[in-house]
Amino acid sequence: MQIFDTGQVRLHYRVDGPEDGAPVVFANSLGTDLRLWDAILPLLPQGLRIIRWDKRGHGLSSIPPAPYPMGALITDCERLLDHLEVKDCVFVGLSIGGMIAQGLAAKRLDLIRAVVLSNTAAKIGNPDMWAERIAAVEKSGVQTLADGVMERWFSKGFHAKPEIELWRNMLIQQDDAGYAGCSAAISGTDFFTTTADLRLPCLGIAGSEDGSTPPDLVRETTDLIPGSKFHLIRNAGHLPCVEQPEEYARVLTDFLKGVGHV
Repeated sequence: MQIFDTGQVRLHYRVDGPEDGAPVVFANSLGTDLRLWDAILPLLPQGLRIIRWDKRGHGLSSIPPAPYPMGALITDCERLLDHLEVKDCVFVGLSIGGMIAQGLAAKRLDLIRAVVLSNTAAKIGNPDMWAERIAAVEKSGVQTLADGVMERWFSKGFHAKPEIELWRNMLIQQDDAGYAGCSAAISGTDFFTTTADLRLPCLGIAGSEDGSTPPDLVRETTDLIPGSKFHLIRNAGHLPCVEQPEEYARVLTDFLKGVGHV
């Protein structure tokens, strides 16, 4: 385990693969930590430099006082990648991780050569919805949201599997302030204009049963970027890298090959 102090937050991160490998950065969703990607990593091409981190308030990273502006989450990532001397990475962001991807690409295109916007959007939900969730977490903790989150995260078929308990446990073990802080970041973000100005290779990935960012919402965002591609993963919800890791890894590998990253 490694930790990096940005000056504002201490970020837990992990780097796998050779130091001179083509960098691929993974940014996970609200309520998860960097283990979100475990199932797909062994299925990706050998020789990549895989970089993951726990965003502020999540996993083993520190927990600054909430709320968090989206700009702070983007700056956290920017400072970590500069620390690791990353340039021209392929950035894979899921949910809030996809929002970080959009914002970082607009701010520091030198860091990112291509982006994968997975189960995300330029704008997710509305302020009233997020205010309600934040209030519930502040009153009763993340656990009060767990059943609803599982419904949105996973397909009906996955709910019958014992593995769902792992993801419920991961969610409820996240810090209440960290969850609320990142929820506030999502609430205050609208990247439609920003993302429409991006000019880089883009792949959108959606889950057919995603209750948080439905396929049409993901497609609407990726369509903002000229030349983008879109892939729908069936029998999957908000976390298709968990439910359908083989297909997710195959689609990602094809994209990496298409942009000359492997």
